[in-house]
Amino acid sequence: MPTALHIGMPAIQLAVSWFDAVTERPVAAALVVSALVLGTLIAGLGLRVIARRTRSLRRHVLAVTLSALGIGALAAVLFAELMIIDSRDLERIAGLLCVTAVFATLLVLVASVPLGRDAERLERTVRSIEAGDREVRTRVDRADELGHVARALDELTARLGTLERERAGYEAERTAMLSSVGHDLRTPLAALRAATEALADGIAPDPDRYLRSMQRDLEALTALVDDLFLVARIEAGRLDWDPTSIDLTEVADEAVEALTPVAASKGVTLRLEAATRVRVNGNAAALGRVIRNLLDNAIRHAPEGSGIVVDVSSDGQATLRVSDDGPGFPAQFSDDAFGRFTRADTSRNRETGGAGLGLAIARGLVEAHGGRIWIEPPPGGRVAFELPQPAPVVTT
Repeated sequence: MPTALHIGMPAIQLAVSWFDAVTERPVAAALVVSALVLGTLIAGLGLRVIARRTRSLRRHVLAVTLSALGIGALAAVLFAELMIIDSRDLERIAGLLCVTAVFATLLVLVASVPLGRDAERLERTVRSIEAGDREVRTRVDRADELGHVARALDELTARLGTLERERAGYEAERTAMLSSVGHDLRTPLAALRAATEALADGIAPDPDRYLRSMQRDLEALTALVDDLFLVARIEAGRLDWDPTSIDLTEVADEAVEALTPVAASKGVTLRLEAATRVRVNGNAAALGRVIRNLLDNAIRHAPEGSGIVVDVSSDGQATLRVSDDGPGFPAQFSDDAFGRFTRADTSRNRETGGAGLGLAIARGLVEAHGGRIWIEPPPGGRVAFELPQPAPVVTT
């Protein structure tokens, strides 16, 4: 039975023979090394050409394997020329290399089956992505570079699908926005045109009334444009203000007082309920805008002769709730109530609502203060928002 020493003897003898050849025939040894290096470079360049032109990874792997055996055969021939190995051994080595080439080819063909299959999967996946399929996946599970490419491709496909869904949503939202803006602009502009034509032609029976109507339409247009700019600033994160400590109860009281005449004209009463002062850090004008938007929405939908209650409380969070005796928000509308240009009245009648930006602005301003806003379930129409409160100052 061969031992490790016996197995290592040919290697030792080869090393000794190589050393003797270098010392005795240095020029020939240098030429042999140069020939091997040159042969290796030529084989490498040839394999690079094959890699660019072949359509099969299995063929490329087979070419690399056979090229390695060819380099081995070249080394055997050159070593025989240097008499490092015996010429009789060269025949045995040549036969051994031929047998090795056969089994190496068989090994490559068997072992490279998963490689070829996974490469084909990658190709099919890419073609499916090109055709618009965003649900396709490579189903390649490998730990090597091909596996890294497959995982990256799957992540890219998933991201593309997400981006396309977002783009479709943005496109639908943009279309709805343009339609809504066009509708909300068309009505006052048409009224202004009719009024100016009547005044210009001298057929207006009551010019003062026409001028008052034109002024209201201009105010509606100005409010819509201001709201559009505010929504754009909210979505761009460009709400710049220096938060200060304010009394939310006082801000709510000012909003109730400002809108009481509007509510009274519709037969609705406003009432503020607050057991204590509630302080928050924020911008008084912005929070006042939120409360007025909520009150304006409630006034539009509250039945005549009913009341609207603004309740301000504090329980770790500053909470403001606007409640009215109206029918409340439709269940199918509640999820979209805070979106831009969304209205429960799809006819967009100016008598029953504005441009559909009030709640969207309220949500943006509340969230800019680090709070949240929501619609409470029926019965009745109730919208509430909460804001974080500053930590109490501890005095010693």
